[in-house]
Amino acid sequence: MQGYNLIVVFDKTEQKLLMCKRKKEPYKGLSNFVGGKIEAGEEGYAAAYRELEEETSITKKDIILTHLMDFTYHLDQCYVQVYVGKLNQTVVVKGEENDLYWSTLDHDFFDASKYAGEGNIGHILMHVFMNKEMLLK
Repeated sequence: MQGYNLIVVFDKTEQKLLMCKRKKEPYKGLSNFVGGKIEAGEEGYAAAYRELEEETSITKKDIILTHLMDFTYHLDQCYVQVYVGKLNQTVVVKGEENDLYWSTLDHDFFDASKYAGEGNIGHILMHVFMNKEMLLK
C-alpha cells in the first residue's frame, strides 16, 4: 500500500497557514497542504521532514512536526499521514513542485471548489484547532 503525507505548517505567529496551489492532477489548480510520497521502507517522520524540505526549503531546525492523524483508502490501496507544526523562526519558503503561498485562516477550507481532498483540508484543520495547545507549542 502506497503512503503519502500532508504537512500543515503555521507561521511562527499562528496567523497564517502554508498552502500550495497544485500544478498537476489530482486536484490541479486547487489549494492543498504540502507533502508527498513516502518511499518504501521510509519512516513517517523522516518522510515528512524530507518532503517538507524538498517542497518548501523548511528544514528540521525550523519546525517540530507532530503526527496528527492518518487516513487509509482501502479501495485506492493508499494511506495518508498528516503532520502539523509551527515555524520557530521566519523562513523564506521556496519550491518548484507547486506554487507556495501563506493563507490567512479566515477561509472556508471545506470548499471543494478551492481546496483539494473533498473536505479533508477543513476536517484536518478542525482537528488542529481542537488540539491547538498540544500541537502548536
